[in-house]
This record gives sequence, C-alpha cells and structure tokens, in this order.
Amino acid sequence: MLLSAQNIVKRYGGVVALSDGNLNVSSGEVVALVGANGSGKSTLSKIINGVVVLDGGQLLLDGAPAEFASPQAARKMGIATVFQELSLVPQMSIAENIWLTREPLHANGMVNHKEVLARTERLLKLFEGTFKTALTPDVSVNSLQPDEKQIIEILKAVSTDPRILILDEATASLDSRQVSRLFELVAEWKKAGKAIIFVSHRMEEIFRIADTYTVLRNGKTVGSGVIKEVTEKELVNLMIEQASVFSHARQNRLSARELAQKPVYLSVKDLTTDVLRGVNLEVHQGELLGLGGLMGQGQRELLRAIFGYIQYQGRINIQGREVFYRHPADAIKDGTAFVPGDRGKEGLLYIRSILENILLPSWKEFGVPLRMRKAHQSAAVVGKSLNLKMAGLDEPVSSLSGGNAQKVVIGKWLKRKPQLLLLDDPTKGVDVGTKAEFYKLLANLCDEGKTIIFYSSDDEELVGLCDRILVMHDGVIRTSLIDKMITKRNLVAASLGASEEEQHE
Repeated sequence: MLLSAQNIVKRYGGVVALSDGNLNVSSGEVVALVGANGSGKSTLSKIINGVVVLDGGQLLLDGAPAEFASPQAARKMGIATVFQELSLVPQMSIAENIWLTREPLHANGMVNHKEVLARTERLLKLFEGTFKTALTPDVSVNSLQPDEKQIIEILKAVSTDPRILILDEATASLDSRQVSRLFELVAEWKKAGKAIIFVSHRMEEIFRIADTYTVLRNGKTVGSGVIKEVTEKELVNLMIEQASVFSHARQNRLSARELAQKPVYLSVKDLTTDVLRGVNLEVHQGELLGLGGLMGQGQRELLRAIFGYIQYQGRINIQGREVFYRHPADAIKDGTAFVPGDRGKEGLLYIRSILENILLPSWKEFGVPLRMRKAHQSAAVVGKSLNLKMAGLDEPVSSLSGGNAQKVVIGKWLKRKPQLLLLDDPTKGVDVGTKAEFYKLLANLCDEGKTIIFYSSDDEELVGLCDRILVMHDGVIRTSLIDKMITKRNLVAASLGASEEEQHE
C-alpha cells in the first residue's frame, strides 16, 4: 500500500464536503475514483495533493502519517496532479510552464536554457503524432488548442517523476487517439511501480484502464473493489442514494404532451464552439429545461453562447426569428437574462452598494440626471419581492450573506422582466432556506410563461424541478429525460456515459 486516505473529513463552514472519505492505492495500480456531482471526489483529490487541508482523519504514505500543507509539499513526497482546471500560465511558453520554479540551473545559479529545451522536447515526444500541429518548447500556451493545453498539463505533472499521479478528468479535452496514447503511457507507468488515481466520468475509460475502484457518495466512501468484479449498473447504483427524497420537487410539472402543445420559444441548431460539438435543442414557452451531466461537459458554454458571451457557429431562433447576438447587450435588449453561479467574478460589483447592483442593467430608466428617489423605490420593490435580508440599500453588497447576495444577482434581471432566463448553477453556495425561496420563484416564473434553461451541478435539484432534462456529455446532448424517465438513476447513468441498453433498463 503506497497511499491510504482514512476517514477523511472536510468542512467548508456549515457545508460538509467529506464526512468519511477513504481511498487506498498501491504501487503499480490504477484506482478509479468515481461518484456523482458533489460526492467529494475533487475535495479528496485536493487533500491528497496538498491544495486543501483536511479537518479530520489521516493520510498514510508508505504506512506513515503524512499531511501536506501545500502542493509543493505533496510534490516533494512524490505526488503530482493533472488538474481539471488547467494551471498553465497563458503568456508563457510550453517549456516555461512545465519547468516553472523547477528550472535546471547552471553551477552559477543561472537557468540552463539548453537543458530546459532538451527536457521539454523529450516530454513532447511522449505524445508525438497526436498533436494537430508539431509543437516546440518555445510555443506560447496561449496559442494552443484545448486538447494541446491538457497534454501540456499532463506533461507538467509527469516532469516531476511522481510516485503517485492523480488524473482529475484528464481525458475530458482529449480525442480518442490522445486518450489511447495516454493509456499506453499509464500502462508503462504502472510497470515502473507508479500509483495512478484516475478520476473520470467516462464509464468506458474506467473499465478500460482501472484495476480497482472507489465510490464516493455524499462525502462518504460507499464501496470499493476490483473493477473486473463489478458492472456498470452496480457502480451507478452505488453512486446514487436509493431512498433520496426530493423535498423541493416542483408541483404540476409539464408532461411531454403538454410541452408539445406549447409554442417553441427558443431553438438552437448545430451550435458549435471550442467545446460544443453541434448542439441542437428546442425550449417551449413556460418550460423549465434542465441541463444535466457532470461538470465541464459544455453546459456553461451553451448558456454563454446563447447569451452572446462567447463566439459560436450555428443558428439561434427566438420565437421563429433568427438572431445573432454579437454581445450580451444584444441578448439583454431582446429579453434574455443570464444568472451566473460565480457571483463574485460575473454577477456582482462587491465594492458597490446593493442599490447599484440591483439596478446595474437598468440605470437608463432613471434619466440624466438620475432620479435617485425613484431608483430607491424601484430597488426596494425588488428587495421586498425576494425577501432580501439587508441593513439598507446603500450598504455594500459584500455585507450580505451568500444567499442574499445571489438574490441580488437574480433580482437585477427580474427587474427587467426577461422572457428567457439562462441560469448557470445559481444555487451553488446558497443556504437551504434561500434555495426553497428560489425554487418557488422559478415555478412562479414558469406559470407566468417565462422560459428557463437551468444548469445545476446538483442532480437532485434538476430531478426535483425540471420539466425536461437534457444530459450533456463531451459537448453534445447525449440523452433527453422527460416524464417518468426523470430519475436520479437515469441522470447519473447518462452523465457517466453508460450504454444505451443500461439507461433503458
């Protein structure tokens, strides 16, 4: 046994990310770490690689207690990670990224550039023939395609010659040829005695590469064993909570027949971006359409493309007329609103007041010079309608709790009475009480004829709320769930790439 994580606990405030996480990996072994959204896979991986400090339990390395206060500390002990969120510096070259802070030096302490280039060329040869264009060490990372960046991330981790390598969704951006080459390398690393922790949403890859498996559910390890002794169905059943109760389930959801009778508000045809690979969908007026699947499968890119936030190819029709939004301002004028999950970066101006944030898209309504009394009255109506708990509209929005801050993000758009709402994981980091209010608000908006596209990383949320769920996988819509097909088991199975036969069963 090379590494053992025992009874790991991690809390973020009142949220328990891990309550009893366990994982064992031996030299020369690939262990698949699997689980549904929010199960604790990423948190456990981050504890092992030193990004996050555990609150309870212990790590054993070679049988001795170990705790890593930083990724650098973990790296010194032979642990490297290929992150799902790339850690590359865009403005630097491939060589500079791979050897950053670890550059080979001359005897006088200066960087040995010749050795840097030679070592980088040797690493690039590991994936020779899988790049669309020949890569050299001096190429800027900024100019690379997503798959090429992912490979550089892999090479960066491998350059440390680790004993334990964590591959966190490392194949998500790779094509089949690149995945095959990676798996050839994994087989070589196994023979050399390295331990591999393989985090993936792709069932086919899990059964292809892993020797053992460990399943997390709701922050607990609920199963482990030899991969040849388990089936897809058994793995999926371990990942979901059989007796799960959806306390927030929406009443009077629309059936397939009722949806078919409603006019189509939005249609998307062959929508293509760097991530999306020809998405087609229709959303009916008054429908609450869910976007499911594991994170990073194109859900956010789909919402941003519809909102004019990122460039796309393909066709978008609103109520039968073709539109092309070059900028979010075009979408806003056309009655579309976008509510991001990352309110800190995309939703709020934290140093400004609650008033200013609520009225951010609507200041033109109040003339020049601004009619501040009317602005206050208008913002107060929004705050009251959302039960916003605050000391006053002139207080900074940073003074609000997470749930109330998210209400401001939603409220600023409701003020404009949009016809189409694009919601990007809007309840992430929001307390239970605020979530309940938000669910009721969504139901009321649908009853009023508003159209909503709702991405959530919470599978239960999607199952409890949506009229229909489109499950995305690798930038395409893999499965459509409606009526009795909307179950957590079906959603998880489709998200993990289970076979069509398994899903139907």
